[in-house]
Amino acid sequence: MDPNSACPPGAILVECTHARHADAILAIFNDAILTSTALYEYRPRTAATMQAWFEAKQAGGFPVIGFENAGGELMGFASYGAFRAYPANKYTVEHSVYIDARFRGRGLAEALMRTLIARARERQLHVLVGGIDAANTASIRLHEKLGFEHAGTIRHAGFKFGRWLDLAFYQLTLDTPAEPLDG
Repeated sequence: MDPNSACPPGAILVECTHARHADAILAIFNDAILTSTALYEYRPRTAATMQAWFEAKQAGGFPVIGFENAGGELMGFASYGAFRAYPANKYTVEHSVYIDARFRGRGLAEALMRTLIARARERQLHVLVGGIDAANTASIRLHEKLGFEHAGTIRHAGFKFGRWLDLAFYQLTLDTPAEPLDG
């Protein structure tokens, strides 16, 4: 897949690095923590958590991709990581995609998701899982558009902003790997 084929106009697909993108990703994460139920966290993350986050992505061989504008600003990013820490879950990953509030509505999330799906196929993964706050209808619509199916909802999975939150799981099952192996 040509890495720029899915780029919305004015966006440049990049491999995110700690040195170049940690501050921007931290700002996007913290905005989501403070203003939404996209992350079930109460306190903003720190620079130290970003260091550990990038190290975990690198250690697992997991992609962190994003779109920059012509001025070099990170407009959004996406990644995936281990779904559960058991060997038999090795073909399943949980993904996330976040767009800076200033750049929403431009097709960035869909383009990032399509690129992540292609990367998962290349890596011979089988299932992508998205944990989405059940009230986040925009994210649910995006996942359904991309072929994800509702796999279940955990009622009252979190409590934030004075209310109980339901966590909906959506999954996309790929036709890979060609020959899955135990062990």
